[in-house]
Amino acid sequence: MLRPRKKYTVYDLRQLKGKRCLTHIHVKSPEEATAAEQAGVDLMSCSFDSPEAQARLPKLVEAAPSSFLSAATPHGMASQEEAIRIGFQALELGASSVYCSASPFIIEAMAREGIPVVGHLGLVPRHVTWTNYRAMGRTADEARQIYDRMKELESAGAYAAELEVVPHQLATYLCSKTSMLLMSLGSGTGCDTQFLFSCDILGDYDERLPRHAKAYRNFVEEYRRLQQERVAAFSEYIADVREGRFPDQSHLIEMEDQALADAISRIEENA
Repeated sequence: MLRPRKKYTVYDLRQLKGKRCLTHIHVKSPEEATAAEQAGVDLMSCSFDSPEAQARLPKLVEAAPSSFLSAATPHGMASQEEAIRIGFQALELGASSVYCSASPFIIEAMAREGIPVVGHLGLVPRHVTWTNYRAMGRTADEARQIYDRMKELESAGAYAAELEVVPHQLATYLCSKTSMLLMSLGSGTGCDTQFLFSCDILGDYDERLPRHAKAYRNFVEEYRRLQQERVAAFSEYIADVREGRFPDQSHLIEMEDQALADAISRIEENA
């Protein structure tokens, strides 16, 4: 008999640092969360940066009750107090931890209150006006900046940090120099988790796949096929109605002739 799957805690994850690379998927729907748990993924993350995403979180938790799920907080939290409130809101709705790309100043406030926080290193999509979309850390100066930022996050109390699009040799070195878990998104195999978005894995968009990602399915083609099937089904229905093929006898509710006659008689008596 299979034992129930154990839901990881932050304590568990810290014990696994350096022992094996954990699989990590960002999911967008309860269906994806269920599939990821059934497939055996170690960690999940999701958005928590809009009213819709906040309403979706409990559904993701319900869909994958045995999974560690990290919720990504909104960009631009205005104060430590707001960050603490949003962090606890995510935890109360079932998140296991929160992701935050804000400064160590914000992260430290959440961590002080016992909120498990994941920071961000390397390419930060929300800050690309300063860097452009490109690999980070290829020069000695940039590598040092990433190292210093890593230490700031560590000192602030983050238990992990997403490491995005950093040379794999540097990523491996950095991972050996921190107590945090480093989560590789396009940063090679030397980190503590290997992170991909479900939309990349499933291939469910038309844009060019990022270099660091791999598509295991072609859902965008499946969506096109399903749309064609929708059009075909609706067209067949319309044709059946217009040509008298729907509804047929099997779709009708019958009434005894005498019951119908009695009903008509009563209706007309009182008309």
